[in-house]
Amino acid sequence: MRILMLNLPFLSRYGRFSRNQRSPAITKAGTFYYPIWLAYATGVLECEGHRVKLLDAVARRMNYADIEDFAEEFQPDFIVVETSTPSIYNDAEIAARLKQALDKKPFVLLVGTHPSALPEETLKLNELLDGVARGEYDYIVRDVARVLSDGTRQDLETVEGLSFRDEKGEIHHNPPRAPIANLDELPFVSEVYKKHLNIYDYFFGGAQYPMVQIISGRGCPNRCVWCVWPQVLHGRRFRPRSAENVVDELEFISKEMPEVKDIGFEDDTLTIDQKRTIEICDLIIQRGLKVSWYANVRVNLKLETMLKMKEAGCRFLIAGFESGNEVILRNIKKGITLEMSRRFMENARKAKLLVHGCFVAGNPGETWETLRQTLEFAMELNPDTVQFFPMMVYPGTEAYEWAKANGYLDTEDFSKWVTENGLHNCVVSTPEMSSREVVEWCDMARRKFYLNPVYVWYKLWQTILVSSERVRNLKQLRNFYKYLFRGSFRD
Repeated sequence: MRILMLNLPFLSRYGRFSRNQRSPAITKAGTFYYPIWLAYATGVLECEGHRVKLLDAVARRMNYADIEDFAEEFQPDFIVVETSTPSIYNDAEIAARLKQALDKKPFVLLVGTHPSALPEETLKLNELLDGVARGEYDYIVRDVARVLSDGTRQDLETVEGLSFRDEKGEIHHNPPRAPIANLDELPFVSEVYKKHLNIYDYFFGGAQYPMVQIISGRGCPNRCVWCVWPQVLHGRRFRPRSAENVVDELEFISKEMPEVKDIGFEDDTLTIDQKRTIEICDLIIQRGLKVSWYANVRVNLKLETMLKMKEAGCRFLIAGFESGNEVILRNIKKGITLEMSRRFMENARKAKLLVHGCFVAGNPGETWETLRQTLEFAMELNPDTVQFFPMMVYPGTEAYEWAKANGYLDTEDFSKWVTENGLHNCVVSTPEMSSREVVEWCDMARRKFYLNPVYVWYKLWQTILVSSERVRNLKQLRNFYKYLFRGSFRD
């Protein structure tokens, strides 16, 4: 069977829409994620013997006409389209339009967090859409392909995790699919990248360029109210790959993709099991792998683990500090304290690890005083880089239900989840502050942090004296500088 896996363009006149981030948008720093989950599903389908094309139309800066030409030449029987909340109307329209244009009238399946949370509403966006996968979709896509290859449309009722439209136009929701128990049985996502993608198309501001992004485990037991992947795609139970399997992939990247300068662990939290983290590091060291990497972590990370990570090639850590106020941290169920964050930064400096700090504004209970405390706390911690995000509430999350139940949503037009020019937006207004004020506070906080003379001198020193950081600093500056003096809104 011929299968086309698609990452579609959206607001491309303003930049590259990074759909696979936890908060999809066109980013100020130029960050553009790999289509991680599409790539994993592509590998699974190829192992089944299907002829698969993974087309990242955003990375290749293709428009609809280019995509149609590509599809007409390939003639797919089955099209899988990655979606996101801000782009869902665009994605549904283009997917349906593409099906209509092709002689084969392929089966069109939408995947991702948004259709997982709202399958019925997604299918009702266009009657030409055939189905959506709910949650982790590697094996849902595989099983749909099996049915389309060997069975009848009626057999789609056997595919767990699938919502689909039958021949009469009626929508059916099959029972959910259990998460994949043994992640070691999946192919390496880096192999798919090497075969289908150009790694120079992807960028993350904290990483050396070029980089790749992989996953060592799925699911996160932490309870952050707005974090979408654990609540909608992968669940709360942590399912790790074995340390040997993870390091096997690092070895593959080192040997087969020598141009890669950094490897990113895009797990929600790599260090949930710190004993396993140390085991991975020990294997890297034992095999003599000279790899540079970074990871998402929590601020409960021990100095012992940090030192081992540094020895194994870790360059920097991404940590969610989120707020400078203890009450807000409790409101968002973060499970950390300010003192833990301070100790984390102290230990990271001891281990000589860079830190990218994440802060969120507009949380439940937020006031102008708590925002002032958050900015002061960010300046106190002084990580290598920071991001100030407005709280974005996605369907399927506790934060979305909180905002909806309290009447705080400005709109349920999902295209408004980004600004007119594709930047991160907030659609939650509380009695204390409007959604626009939250976004404008993030712009202000970003300027204050990055234009602090002490920080400017630090970055200048780092760029001049640390050759390994020079390229990423200059590339990030080129993308980011224009947004320091210009707000998120076009007016």
